[in-house]
Amino acid sequence: MSRDIDVLVLGGAGVDTIVYVPELPLPYADSYMIDSGIRTRAGQTGDFVAVGLTALGLRTHHLDMLGDDPEGDLVRALHRDRGIGLTAVPQPAGTKRAVNLVGPDGRRLSLYDVSRSHPQDRLPEATVRELAESSRHAHVSITQPCAHALPALRESGVSISTDLHDWDGENPYHEPFAYTADVVFLSAAALTDPERTMRRIVERGRAEVVVATAGAEGAHLLADGELTRIPAVAPPAPVVDSNGAGDAFAAAFLYGRLTGEPPHRSALYGAIAGAHACTVPSTETDAIGRDTLHARVTGFSSAEEAGTRAL
Repeated sequence: MSRDIDVLVLGGAGVDTIVYVPELPLPYADSYMIDSGIRTRAGQTGDFVAVGLTALGLRTHHLDMLGDDPEGDLVRALHRDRGIGLTAVPQPAGTKRAVNLVGPDGRRLSLYDVSRSHPQDRLPEATVRELAESSRHAHVSITQPCAHALPALRESGVSISTDLHDWDGENPYHEPFAYTADVVFLSAAALTDPERTMRRIVERGRAEVVVATAGAEGAHLLADGELTRIPAVAPPAPVVDSNGAGDAFAAAFLYGRLTGEPPHRSALYGAIAGAHACTVPSTETDAIGRDTLHARVTGFSSAEEAGTRAL
């Protein structure tokens, strides 16, 4: 069977309206003057993963539901301009939208418009199977209606990854994703005991690798039953925005995995890509390229080795 797609990305297509605010939480006031502008651009979690994978040289295809609206046109243009294959299933409710409030330190507060999807929405099973059978790997966003596509993906034999984002380890909505994927990413932000949640994902599901990112504290990697810490990587420029850092981490980790790197090395790729993403304003869509990634990996490894020798 021909696998001419490296990664099939399901879900997570949409637009964000970016508002830079003077602080978070934002105190109540009748009005604020936003001199940096209020801008709408294409790019939500699936879009960012697809852009990151493509920048690293992987053949990527994106499948999701889009509206016949100006926001959908922005998403279609992003994929066209970046050379990313896109299969857009019509969404009568319109393209997914969100508003991101971004503070001076790069933290964000996201407001998601959940009216842009309905419980009965489905990605056509025949389309999911056809694309999966042409792919080496599938990365599944937790947006509606991707959970319904998981059985068809599993039956196709394609390996699967997902990002649970800020799952608290309890919300049942995330469980089908957590327990079906071979590689699971999540944020440690809402977890009181990251190791316990990570091990439960492995015990109850199929995961070979679980990664819990922890911002400036690095990440936790569970692979082959061993929990290790991946150190944070210093950003190459000032941090301006954390939006998309987790997506960049996932894309670079998958690049490492699909090019034969072990989990620890793949996680280093992810840490470097995530640090790069924090230097990119939310109003822009930019991902680290393959040459830059490898150069920074070499520099990081050399510095780490020098520090070890000094000890």
